[in-house]
Amino acid sequence: MKKLVLALVVGATAVAGSAAWADDKTAKSDFEALLADAWEIDLAENPLFATMTGDHRFDDRLPSMTMADLERRAAAVRSQLARLGTIDRASLPPADRVSYDMFGRGLRDDLARDTFRSWRTPLTSDSGFHTGISRLAQEVPLATVKDYENYIARLRAVPSYFEQYVAFLREGLRTGFTIPRVTLLGYDATMRAHVVAAPEKSVFWKPFETFPAGVPAEAHARLRAAGRDAIATAVVPAYRSLLDFFTEEYQPGARATIGASELPEGKAYYAWLIRYYTTVDTTPDEVHRIGLAETERIRREMDEVVRKVGFKGSFAEFLEFLRKDPRFYATTPDALLKQAAWIAKRMDGKLPSLFGRLPRQPYGVEPVPDDLAPKYTSGRYVGAPRDGTRAGTYWVNTHALESRPLYALEALTLHEAVPGHHLQVALARELEGLPAFRRYSYVDAFGEGWGLYSERLGLEAGFYADPYSDFGRLTYEMWRACRLVVDTGIHAMGWTRQRAIDFMAGRTALSHHEITNEIDRYISWPGQALAYKMGELKIRELRARAEQSLGTRFDVRAFHDAVLANGAVPLDVLERQIDEFIAARK
Repeated sequence: MKKLVLALVVGATAVAGSAAWADDKTAKSDFEALLADAWEIDLAENPLFATMTGDHRFDDRLPSMTMADLERRAAAVRSQLARLGTIDRASLPPADRVSYDMFGRGLRDDLARDTFRSWRTPLTSDSGFHTGISRLAQEVPLATVKDYENYIARLRAVPSYFEQYVAFLREGLRTGFTIPRVTLLGYDATMRAHVVAAPEKSVFWKPFETFPAGVPAEAHARLRAAGRDAIATAVVPAYRSLLDFFTEEYQPGARATIGASELPEGKAYYAWLIRYYTTVDTTPDEVHRIGLAETERIRREMDEVVRKVGFKGSFAEFLEFLRKDPRFYATTPDALLKQAAWIAKRMDGKLPSLFGRLPRQPYGVEPVPDDLAPKYTSGRYVGAPRDGTRAGTYWVNTHALESRPLYALEALTLHEAVPGHHLQVALARELEGLPAFRRYSYVDAFGEGWGLYSERLGLEAGFYADPYSDFGRLTYEMWRACRLVVDTGIHAMGWTRQRAIDFMAGRTALSHHEITNEIDRYISWPGQALAYKMGELKIRELRARAEQSLGTRFDVRAFHDAVLANGAVPLDVLERQIDEFIAARK
């Protein structure tokens, strides 16, 4: 789960254009008061999120996730929605109307999520509540004695935190609402890695190895002793208990089916997930059709590259050649990381030619943590806290190097680092004049659509000069197009897991290991994979519209600044935003 508060990822909204608005100070003040109250509730209900935003009032606790907590939060959402209904939207300034629509739709989505009781599956095939908490030492401030005491208090709270989630998982078992069993093979490694013989071997121990200057020497022994005890008596037993539950109850009892439509109320649930993740009102059949058309178009471009390199074999043989030839794979983790860092730094130098506004926040390149790597994707961006104590991070998976092709590394890096997720997320956090929830909202169709669009920007910046690297770019685009087909195939059309694997393996040069992990991800996280291609298609459509309308007045830097100007927004809001940009430039 990305965060345990209201997920303000929204569906279709309406946004005012240039129409006049009534200068109603009461409506504006009422709306601002509602947003402030809701934000305060979000921070108090999710201390981990509060810490990430730079609010450290709750640094000594973890979220409480009992059924009573869920019911209280749902009541708060209903109350906020009722308050929102008393505010005259037409009396708000145009910018506030966008926030009004996004906030309202976010509340309605949260109630829908509660109606479907999706809290019964707080896991995907590669992540979960227990993997998120394992990053605690990297996510909290550790500069003073008080910071360390807060960290230790959170370690002691891990057992009850896990027990509350286990209660959700047990309710999923009871009602048949579980992660499909087939995707859980090997998942126990994400728990087993934390069942260590000594606290010093735990990832949670690292802060106690050395202390910052703000922690006086006379406090070191006391804090180490308290940390050792918390890890030995709370954290390790919590992971051991979770592992026992998972291996003895959850995995054996998880459902044998794989489609979301086969869950209780599954068809309605999947229809909502499509709208939720794509922010457009569409159907599984329509998404499937778009995916098939895109795979055919991209295949024609791939065939051109195969001809260019002079390969004398079938397309399937070319894919196997790419998967097996050692020239395309790093021989050490450091070699892969260094290549990724070099690509990222090269793109840093190209950014001013593509953007007028760049973020102040830096980012680094690190390997995916060992406890996550076997079931994890090839790379991911991890955002930084608001207080600036840590940079953003581009994670590169160095596990199973034979499945991490170098020809795809340029596309991966441009997506996850710059000009993709780091640039987009960091800019959003630095926006002024937006409500707090807008700075931290993540609309999947916008964010992932931008990431995929960013891969293509490499062509304009001089990347993909090597034809194999260009094929890697096309493989990544084909991968996202295949997602439209296999996600809807699995969750609405009765596809088997093997059929989905075969469909993707026959069209991309991804390794078989990565394809299997990806298909399991789509099975366990229905709908989310649709966001990438649907979002990218809309951004490319809007760019083409701007280029055609503005002709010689089109400035790619200004266009990109306009796309990112208001943070993550639903696709229809983005469309109106760009239409206003075009009108203003004309």
